[in-house]
Amino acid sequence: MTAIHLGMPAFPAFPAFPAFPAAAGKAVADPVLRANLRRATHTIRDKRARAVAELADWAELRAAGKAVKDHTLRHLDRYLLELEASVTAAGGTVHWAADAEEANRIVTELVLATGEREVVKVKSMATQEIGLNEALEAAGIAAYETDLAELIVQLGHDRPSHILVPAIHLGRAEIREVFAEEMGGWGRPAPEGLGDDPRELAEAARLHLREKFLRAKVAVSGANFMVAETGTMVVFESEGNGRMCLTLPETLISVVGIEKVIPTFRDLEIFLQTLPRSSTAERMNPYTTMWTGLGPSKGAEGDGPTAFHLVLLDNGRTDTLADEVGRQALRCIRCSACLNVCPVYERAGGHAYGSVYPGPIGAILSPQLRGTGSEIDASLPYASTLCGACYEVCPVAIDIPEVLVHLRERVAQGGPVTREGIRVRIRPAHGHAAERAAMRAARLLLNHDDWPVALRAGERLLARARRLRPRRLPGPGRAWTDSRELPELPAQPFRDWWAARDREGRA
Repeated sequence: MTAIHLGMPAFPAFPAFPAFPAAAGKAVADPVLRANLRRATHTIRDKRARAVAELADWAELRAAGKAVKDHTLRHLDRYLLELEASVTAAGGTVHWAADAEEANRIVTELVLATGEREVVKVKSMATQEIGLNEALEAAGIAAYETDLAELIVQLGHDRPSHILVPAIHLGRAEIREVFAEEMGGWGRPAPEGLGDDPRELAEAARLHLREKFLRAKVAVSGANFMVAETGTMVVFESEGNGRMCLTLPETLISVVGIEKVIPTFRDLEIFLQTLPRSSTAERMNPYTTMWTGLGPSKGAEGDGPTAFHLVLLDNGRTDTLADEVGRQALRCIRCSACLNVCPVYERAGGHAYGSVYPGPIGAILSPQLRGTGSEIDASLPYASTLCGACYEVCPVAIDIPEVLVHLRERVAQGGPVTREGIRVRIRPAHGHAAERAAMRAARLLLNHDDWPVALRAGERLLARARRLRPRRLPGPGRAWTDSRELPELPAQPFRDWWAARDREGRA
């Protein structure tokens, strides 16, 4: 394919965030957090399993979604140009952003050009990735999140910890406290005597947000899909806040990653079935909003925004596309099913990943978009047990364990990668010397002509000395045994047991 290279990744790890093991260790020591995560992830995963089991052709849908995404990524240059032409023909304006800085600059200038100093936002991973709220704030523009969970996180000066349920780490009492203390500083205060019943909390948020919906002249959104043949943007959401943002303001600005394009409107048929069931365990999405440019009346009064801008974001995606193994991460449709089945995420929570993309998908997406140069990004490919549950539930069949192993090799050994469209060789990350030495030793042993003799001698020696087995390894291996015990050694090597069994069988 012909590559369209737009730029270099520019979304940094959260400032001063430690590597995953240190952050996860702190989270695991918090029993309240673990209880919140366990209850929420188990509830969602059980509901999802029942919703998926209702479809007899789920495997075929999964394969079809994978095929559509793979085909689109192979011809991404063609479909992006087709999308640009379709959006322009429908009355929209397309902007190309190489990185976070450029995307933030474009959006800021578009907002300032309207004369407004506040915007309402639809939940968007892309705008979190580029730090848009912070960029707008620096320019004197207030950005109000309207998704309930995102609102909770914003009011609490917190960070999202889940793709679909950003406030999954908080309990109802904590949310009530945030509303009571913070809502007044952002607009309409919380009602007097607010309790922690979910209906009371939702009503407080609805009243708080309504005045912003009716006042805002500019909205910012992302999109779940972009249809190349029609220029149609598609947003899936569950609360109706997104539709209010997408239809009421006069100017709509959508920031979308270039991997979200699909070729035809017909392709949506697949994802309309797989995304709701994988994310919220619903048979049909409660609110699916589609818009094409300015609509049939080209922005007539009372018929949606009179100006529409689409900002196409690269930010490391074309470099990821150049990796034959890692590019499958770009198939992701942000359903978050992989988070809800991951034993590591369930205990560590989303903040430990130091990225807007937590969980298994974050462990392969962030190190590719940002590179593995930082301590946190070099640690993320190891934030997994490689149990494979994430692959089993992925509705577009991303083989996350395969990419994790691929990235671990890159971290430990270094090697060729694409950065800014140029093939370069990176050095191994710090702290993997012992791992490389062990692999070299294993290679020498297994490649040696006399390896069966040496290996069997070693196995027998270990079997005889099994009573001396330490509970923890010394030296560089100590960290590996900090959280696990060494397995017990068998009394007899497997090869000897097998040979004896074979002899007994013949006898």
